[in-house]
Amino acid sequence: MSSYQEILSQIEALKVQAEDVRKQEISSAIAEIKRIMSQYDITLADLGGTGRVSKSKTKGSTVAAKYRDPLSGKTWTGRGRRPAWVVDLEAAGSSLDSCRI
Repeated sequence: MSSYQEILSQIEALKVQAEDVRKQEISSAIAEIKRIMSQYDITLADLGGTGRVSKSKTKGSTVAAKYRDPLSGKTWTGRGRRPAWVVDLEAAGSSLDSCRI
């Protein structure tokens, strides 16, 4: 029977071996993809790619405000941390629904 440490060593060795095999297979797959792209004159644009990793489409988009402070006129979308005026309003016993736009 193997000891715990021996098994851990075997696991680490297998992880290294698996990563090496993975790298070899990826290299072969990339070479095959390049060969086919060359054979059929396919470009990244034909595949719908730009060669760059795209960022989230929602990042930087604006969201319409859902609530308005009756005193200052400041607005809040309802996302993220509650602004101080919302916290104060709720502490005073008012409902957030009373400020809905």
